Amino acid sequence: MQASRSALKKENPLGMDVMSSEEYASQSKLLLEFTNVPSIESAWLFKTNNEDRSTAMFSISQPDLLANNKRKYILHSHIVTRGTMPLECHWSPFPIEMTGVSAVVPSRSGSKLLVVRNGEKGSRTTLQIVNQSHVEKEIHVGQAIHGPLYTDEWFQGISWNHEETSIAYIAEQPPQPKPAFDDAGYRKEGSSEEDCNSWRGQGDWEEDWGETYSRKGRPSLFVLDIDSGEVRAARGVTKPMSAGQVVWAPPSSSGHRKLLVFVGWLEHNGFQGTARKLGIKYCSNRPCSLYAIHSPFEEEPDADNASVGKDGKLLVFLSSKRAVDSGAHNATDSLHRIDWPSDWKAEQQLSVTDVVPVVMCPQDGCFPGLYCSSMLSDPWFSDHRTMVLTSAWRSTEVILSIDVLSGEVTRISPEDSGYSWSALAINGNNVLSVSSSPIDPPQIRYGRRASTEDHGTRAWVWDEVTSPLTAASNKIKALLSHHKLSILRVPVPNPSDELSDGGRLPFEAIFVSCEDSSQKPTVLILHGGPHSTSVSSYSKSSAFLVSLGFNLLIANYRGTLGYGEEALQSLPGKVGSQDVQDCLAALDHVIKEGLVDASKVAVVGISHGGFLTTHLIGQAPERFAVAAARNPVCNLSLMIGTTDIPDWCYAVACGTQARRLASESPSPDHLQIFHQKSPIAHISKVKAPLLMLLGGADLRVPASNGLQYARALRERGGEVKTIMFPEDTHEIDIPRSDFESFLNMGVWFKKYLKLI
Repeated sequence: MQASRSALKKENPLGMDVMSSEEYASQSKLLLEFTNVPSIESAWLFKTNNEDRSTAMFSISQPDLLANNKRKYILHSHIVTRGTMPLECHWSPFPIEMTGVSAVVPSRSGSKLLVVRNGEKGSRTTLQIVNQSHVEKEIHVGQAIHGPLYTDEWFQGISWNHEETSIAYIAEQPPQPKPAFDDAGYRKEGSSEEDCNSWRGQGDWEEDWGETYSRKGRPSLFVLDIDSGEVRAARGVTKPMSAGQVVWAPPSSSGHRKLLVFVGWLEHNGFQGTARKLGIKYCSNRPCSLYAIHSPFEEEPDADNASVGKDGKLLVFLSSKRAVDSGAHNATDSLHRIDWPSDWKAEQQLSVTDVVPVVMCPQDGCFPGLYCSSMLSDPWFSDHRTMVLTSAWRSTEVILSIDVLSGEVTRISPEDSGYSWSALAINGNNVLSVSSSPIDPPQIRYGRRASTEDHGTRAWVWDEVTSPLTAASNKIKALLSHHKLSILRVPVPNPSDELSDGGRLPFEAIFVSCEDSSQKPTVLILHGGPHSTSVSSYSKSSAFLVSLGFNLLIANYRGTLGYGEEALQSLPGKVGSQDVQDCLAALDHVIKEGLVDASKVAVVGISHGGFLTTHLIGQAPERFAVAAARNPVCNLSLMIGTTDIPDWCYAVACGTQARRLASESPSPDHLQIFHQKSPIAHISKVKAPLLMLLGGADLRVPASNGLQYARALRERGGEVKTIMFPEDTHEIDIPRSDFESFLNMGVWFKKYLKLI
């Protein structure tokens, strides 16, 4: 017996029993099926000489677990539309892998392609200009000019000019020089570079923009002149600011006045106006403005000669002013227009026209406001006054067309579906898009206007595009084919008289049910934020949990984006109570309807969703059999001194008083409030086994928060398992980390829901 135990221990170095080990192996094979399916990152549509034909280019990614990164591919298709005839698509036989590529950006005409390869660990950045037959030019940019290009969703702005002779982009400013030392002490300025007899010191510490921007402090604007291969930094930016999202303004009538418009974030946005960069990722409440400057390849113009646009052109932008004013890290967007005058001068103020205002309290079924995470590089229909945006609409994501002159907003994606839709590219009046649901992997769709005679009142037809990607997900479809999707309206539990009208409106939960759902275990899934959302789109991790035999209840508690501004603003100052009660109300709703087994419920969330997870197992310990938390906020009084967004702690805990109270040195009274509103205040009541998943490089909710909670829970006799991913940030999305975290979650849930 002793020998067999030793053999078992040797075969299972993780300390698992035989059944857990077999489950681990079985689930890992299943999870690979979901992991290996490629995803569409972006797409472009190009016109051809034939009106019935267009060319689509797709950027595709696929996790590579062995290399621990993502493979990137380019895939092409020719799309043929002939009136009412079925859509035809002719795909390239194989995708082309873009090894080491950080970004690809086609020119406006589609005749050229910029390929960016960012240098790593101080090496130079490579910019390639590729035409339709070969590499036309390759430019190597050293660290003395700039660092890596920003290709993230926040600062990124890679923009071809109208003539396709220049490219503007955002890159990291060269680092400040460091002090040099040798055996004689400090080496004065002008000394040679570091050698074997000297070293570089650290110099002054520089602020960065927090989560995912570690060691990136100053996104700056640069322009590449393609003919000469020269790169120049923008001139005339006098304030200390970070630049992003650059675009070229319409060319002047003379053709040689080239203006760049960009977003600038001032760097003194700390408490009481101090010089601090608060974390910016996922935080649209950082004050910013639009700026216009001349291309650095132009001579300084005379003020009375500066002009843009022969005819009136439109500059349209999304504003997050509501988030800035309220302190909520995200809020309802508004859309605005600037009529760009032909005789504009640098010192002349431009008037801003409101196109789509903030929606405070939407009527039932009506437009709830704009909630857009990004905008297409070319979002315009052929009339040049109607643009296309993807926006959250309650628990779905929809495609909207907006007439920027009249302000008319139209939902053009289907309304009779619980699926979510996202626009990928525009060609004339046609929309290339993708649709999906939690139980249906992404499907490419091609939208076109339909004649009312043929389709009654239906204004748009969405053709299904058969693609090689469809075949890759057929096995996933089979695994999910016996499940159903529904979106449930949940009444607000016991609304108080102090609530606004919008705060009293029902919220929603997405319910994915198995066959015989009332006999199957259920996982309550909670999004972070709290001002973000879970929409009814496909998620690999959620689909994996569904395939294991779980129902999913995905709660969009009040404070979620997509329900109007009043509902969103009802949460700040009430976290740990209102959002907790909403989650329990959603669970009560499906139990009352006989849809789930109340004795078999698990709960999982990330960030603020982890905050809710740990609150729920403390405040309602009898309701949950097992839990998992990913980088959870467990103790606001600890987080306030370690996070990149200390203002968030004040906003969620203190509400409208946050801005007046915020300080880098919170008072004892504030620390007490933070503790009272934190899950750790309820830790003594926790009964559910907890899986804690932490990113060691998380700057948003540092791992110390989860570790403190896990240690305190273990101290009280609670069952807790902690997995640390040392290189990962808040999202835990490095391929191996993502894989291991959801594999452990699946095994953990099945073990404590008595399914192993």
